[in-house]
Amino acid sequence: MKIQALLPLFLCFLFSLSLSAQDLDSLQKAKEAKAAQLSTLQTELKTLTGQVNTLKGEVASLTDQLTPYPRWKTGLGGNLGLNISNFNNWFPKGQSSTSAINIGFSTTGFANAEYEKAFWRNRASLTLGWLKFDDKNNSEDEDGFQVSADAFNLTSLYGLKITPKLAASVLGEYRTSILDGKINDPGYLDLGTGFTWTPQANLVVVINPLNYNFVFSSEESGFESSLGAKILADYAAKLANNLNWKSNLSAFVSYEGSERSNWTWVNTFSTAVKGVGVGLDVGLRNNQQEATAAGRDDNPLQVYWIFGLSYAISK
Repeated sequence: MKIQALLPLFLCFLFSLSLSAQDLDSLQKAKEAKAAQLSTLQTELKTLTGQVNTLKGEVASLTDQLTPYPRWKTGLGGNLGLNISNFNNWFPKGQSSTSAINIGFSTTGFANAEYEKAFWRNRASLTLGWLKFDDKNNSEDEDGFQVSADAFNLTSLYGLKITPKLAASVLGEYRTSILDGKINDPGYLDLGTGFTWTPQANLVVVINPLNYNFVFSSEESGFESSLGAKILADYAAKLANNLNWKSNLSAFVSYEGSERSNWTWVNTFSTAVKGVGVGLDVGLRNNQQEATAAGRDDNPLQVYWIFGLSYAISK
């Protein structure tokens, strides 16, 4: 009796195993069908991607052929910093009643022309700054605006393309101050020839083994011109979302001694959105002749920075 009672349960168990095996077989067949369909679609996608890339290249080539030479690109950007402070009877300060205004301004513009077998790149930059500090309790202190930053730079580079990334080129660069009667005193004019390497669209490197550095100044300043090599590098990159970095290095290595060499490195960071944002300009410079003219026995690193509102316009 017990065996007869267990028989239906055993039959139900066998039936369940049969259903499970059928379900697994059905799932396996469905998987194989889906895998075959996926493989077919992936093959079609690969073919379509290749066709799309080919068409993109053909469209770019036709666009290039339809765009006339010269192809000009222009732009203007800069940074404006303003800081104002005022204290009256603020006794924790050593000078309890003071007012101060710090104004800084920098701007850079460029106009670049691309020819079929040549290029012409032009760049101008101007950095100016003024500081006014007034100790209200000292009637003899200097309370007018004083120059805190003053630099003008103009560069023109013309090259004949040897390859898409390498060109024979000539470079002219002029640098001076413009305030307090410092125009062309001193002034620097570099004229040289060499090569321009453009490994990528946002990096330009100029190396001129033959370059003459003309230095203009009043007779008593003691500046000297000399022959040497010129290195110029210009780089632009997007570091993060809406954070842009532009860097420009200009260096002259004199063949007549390190005391006549000099370099200037300017970096600009900006968060311009639709042309307006926050910016930071940092300038570094080393020039033995300028340090000597200023009465320094050493050659310290010259530094300036401006933080404030940034703007950018391009075409």
